[in-house]
Amino acid sequence: MAIANWPESERPREKLMLRGAPALSDAELLAIFLRTGLPGITAIDLARNLLVQFGGLGALLSADHGTFCEAKGVGTAKFVQLKASLELTRRYLQEQLEDQPVFTSPSKVSDYLSIQMRDYKREVFAVLLLDSKHQLVDTYELFHGTLDSASVHPREVVARALKLNAAAVIVAHNHPSGMAEPSQADIDITRRLKMALDLVDIRLLDHFIIGRGQVVSLAERGKL
Repeated sequence: MAIANWPESERPREKLMLRGAPALSDAELLAIFLRTGLPGITAIDLARNLLVQFGGLGALLSADHGTFCEAKGVGTAKFVQLKASLELTRRYLQEQLEDQPVFTSPSKVSDYLSIQMRDYKREVFAVLLLDSKHQLVDTYELFHGTLDSASVHPREVVARALKLNAAAVIVAHNHPSGMAEPSQADIDITRRLKMALDLVDIRLLDHFIIGRGQVVSLAERGKL
């Protein structure tokens, strides 16, 4: 049965308008993005098929152009629209961070870092520099590659923080495996960074570990 013939409260667009986007399933949200299905297949059925084929929403959103276009019912136009939507979301979250004190809303920091880093294919170590009001001064990626206790040099973080007169720092890195559980190396790096920053009176507020669908805060774990 075509979606247009469904009860109004069950149609994805009407349901979103009535109850808000969080009330929709992944398939329903994806169906709105797809707009149309295929002959004999509704947009929701197509969305469900894509989620099964890719193994979930995260894998679908992070698929490269070739892999994405191999799926039936989508192509380059949808790939471009999807990447544009993701980039708009990332820029919106970055704008939110730049307009207000960052650490008063750690969930926004977590959301921004997750969008920014969760789909990297290798480990990336990022640094957020904050002023005395905890507003974002600068963000940069310090290191790319396999992370271990010798990979991140605290002096580089300290030098950049002093140059920009930062009062506080948040660091983050991703786990390409998708699992956000911190390793002993992650904890060791955090402690080394905190000791180095303490020497110049700059606070390390948190170290976020970014997985796929999960973000772990070492501050919340009591590991700072």
